Order: sequence, then structure tokens, then C-alpha cells
Amino acid sequence: MEWMAIALFACVCLALLCGFPVAFTLAGTSLIFAGLGLLTGTFDVSYLGALPNRLYGITTNSTLIAVPLFIFMGIVLEKSRVAENLLTAMAALMGKYRSGMAVSVVLVGMLLAASTGIVGATVVTMGLLSLPSMLKRGYSPAFASGAICATGTLGQIVPPSIALVLLGDVLSSAYQQAQLSMGIFSPDTVSVGDLFVGALIPGLLLVALYLLYVMFASARSLPATDTDESELPAMRGWAIFNALFPPLFLIVIVLGSILAGYATPTEAAGVGATGALLLALLQNRMTWSRLKAVMLNTTQVTSMVFLILIGASVFSLVFRGFGGERLIHDFLTNLPGGVIGAMLVVMLVVFILGFILDFIEITFVVVPLVAPVLLAMGIDPVWLGIMLAVNLQTSFLTPPFGFALFYLRGVAPPSVLTSDIYRGVVPFIGIQLLLLIALAVWPELATCLPDTLYN
Repeated sequence: MEWMAIALFACVCLALLCGFPVAFTLAGTSLIFAGLGLLTGTFDVSYLGALPNRLYGITTNSTLIAVPLFIFMGIVLEKSRVAENLLTAMAALMGKYRSGMAVSVVLVGMLLAASTGIVGATVVTMGLLSLPSMLKRGYSPAFASGAICATGTLGQIVPPSIALVLLGDVLSSAYQQAQLSMGIFSPDTVSVGDLFVGALIPGLLLVALYLLYVMFASARSLPATDTDESELPAMRGWAIFNALFPPLFLIVIVLGSILAGYATPTEAAGVGATGALLLALLQNRMTWSRLKAVMLNTTQVTSMVFLILIGASVFSLVFRGFGGERLIHDFLTNLPGGVIGAMLVVMLVVFILGFILDFIEITFVVVPLVAPVLLAMGIDPVWLGIMLAVNLQTSFLTPPFGFALFYLRGVAPPSVLTSDIYRGVVPFIGIQLLLLIALAVWPELATCLPDTLYN
């Protein structure tokens, strides 16, 4: 039975590498293996009996309602050209300083991460608006590409993050499963709000590390100023305030309501979606055709996420029916080094899978298999969630299948080679790994705020 579980996992990874649709690959391959298992008597069919309840639970999960709402919020802000205004305003403020354009890209990436959380939209927008300007002002193609790709992925760790919403739901189920395996019957769980709060310090620390690197790298390769002041955007006073204040106010409302305990992440997502729509209407940047495009994009992305979640649920049940859960438990608990060894192996596996799989597949396929074992070993669920989120963030940058690299390649000028993009992201991957090490050495970076606010 356990060899069938290993073969199932291997076949799923192989099919994904061949380019088959993720959701149908997960469900279809699993059902084929379940049929083979029934014929050979190696599959416990009782696990499939839980499938209807599992699927009903997915479609009625109140936490996951935040996903389409945050997606809607992000797409509205993108279509209303908030990102373009932010970049223009930040360039007007910082452009006259040395490395000002690079610093502007990082700061705008942080603001877009906290307001949109959509990696593709952020990378494409900054690639179209900032990359030509950075190349003109003396930045190397590799450095400019790396800065844009890396800051575009901040939406994975800076709340409100769709990745944290998905991780929160998966870890909540894993935490309850871990408690039951230890004979503990408690309503306590890990919430998406806990992960949002826990991600604040690591997210800001990552932004600070990015800023230090871009300032250091720019100081070594640029003249005293990276631009002619005559080239700066003609924005002054009220225009800059009007570009910066509305998205900042929206961020404060969404995150502030969660941190203060006034709203759940799902309720805050509704506030954010409504606020983004009102902001676009007040600025006369929302037409019926644009609203239709926003709703269509939101439906497409949401459908993709939920289809993958349904496919992953089928895979998880079939994998457990072959004894895969017991296999993983025995493997992790028997590793040398105990909890440290198990955590190190899981982090290494997730990092390697990030080269070939998207964060959604890893979140829905791998995390539900390993998280219950790690949580049963006594690992803090919030710390585990933040460690996984930072690790998954690297999957957007690691060649050859890093999605941020593809997004930028699609809008970059021909003078920027693919090899330039690959070389440019390497230092930023190193910075993310450095943050992982810091979180491993000082878990309080992720746990101190949730412990302070909620205990």
C-alpha cells in the first residue's frame, strides 16, 4: 500500500511537469490509482466515503470566502491604475536621490502587496512602467529585473495575502487533526488572522533587507544620482498626496480592522473589496466594461483556486487510503535530530518543489501531508505557517518555472535577456533564505505579535 502512495505522488509530479492542468491532474490521477487499488486490494475505499463531506466543507468554508474578495480588491486596484499612480508619485519623491528609482520600486512593491496581493499584476505593472526607466538611468538589466520580480512577490508574505488565507485554512485543519491524533479534543485552532499578524514583522524585515541590498548595489554601480531631475514626473503636492493616501488608507482600514479585532479576515476582505470599488468610482476610473473585466478575472482566478483545492482533496484522501499518511509520519518522526531534523527536511523539500510547482499546488498537496505530523511534534502553528509562506515565496523566483520570471519576461524589452532575469533574482532568493534562517533562529519574529495581541 505504501509503495502505491509513493507511486501516486511521483505520477502526480510527473504529470504536472508535463503541463497538464493541475486540478484535473490531481483528481484524475488519484481516481485512477484508487481504481487500481480496488482491483489489487491495496486501497482502503472507506476514505473515498468522506469525499462528499470534504467537498461540501470546501464550498461552505467561510474563511475561503476571503479569497475571491481579496482577488476582486486587487484586480480593481490594478484596473484603476493605482499601481501606476503609486510608482509615479514615489518616483517624484525619491527619484532625485541616489538609487531612488530602485528604492521606489521596493516601496511601491510593498504597498501593492498590502493592497492587491496579486503577484502577476504587480510584476507586470512595474515591469511595464519601471523597467525601461531603470535601464535608461544606468541600472543593469539583471539588477533591475531582479528588483522588480522580487518586490512583486512581496504579496505572498505581506498581509493581506491570499497565500496566507490558503495556508491558514490548511493549517487549521492540520492543527485539529494533530490534536485528535494526540487524543486532545479542543476547539482551539490557528486562524488566518493569526497568520496575518505573525507575518507583519517578517514581511517588514524582508522589505528592509531588500532596501539595504538595492541601496548597497546601486551605490556600487551608479553615479551620485541615478536620474536627471528634468526627467522626473511632474507631480507636486496635492497630486502626490492624492496618489499615495487612498491606497494607504485602504490598507490601514483592512489590516487595522483585523489587528484590532473588529473584523475577521473575511469581513475585512469584504471591506477592502468595497473600498477598492468606491475608490475607483470616486476617481472616475471604473466603467461598466472595466467592471465586467474585473468580475470575469476574479471568477477565473477564484475558480482555478477552488478547482485545485477540490482536486487536492481527492488526492489527499486517496493518498491516505494507500497508507501514505502513516508513511510520512514514520519517516518524519524517525529522522535524526527529532523536530529540528523533520522541520529541516520539510523546508528543503518545499524549497526544491518550488522550482517546479506553484505555491497553490504545494499548499494544497504537500502541506496537508506534513503539517499534522509537524504540529503533533509540538511546533507552533503560526511559526510553521510563516516559515512555509516565506519558503513558498521563493517558488515565484526560482528558475526554471518561477511565475514572476515568466510575468516579467512577457513585458520586458528584447534587450533584457532571460539569463539576465535569472541572474538578477539570485541575490533576492538568498535574502529570502536569510530571512528563513532568521525565523528559525528567532521564532519570536513570527510569534511575538500574535502572543501579545491575542493572549
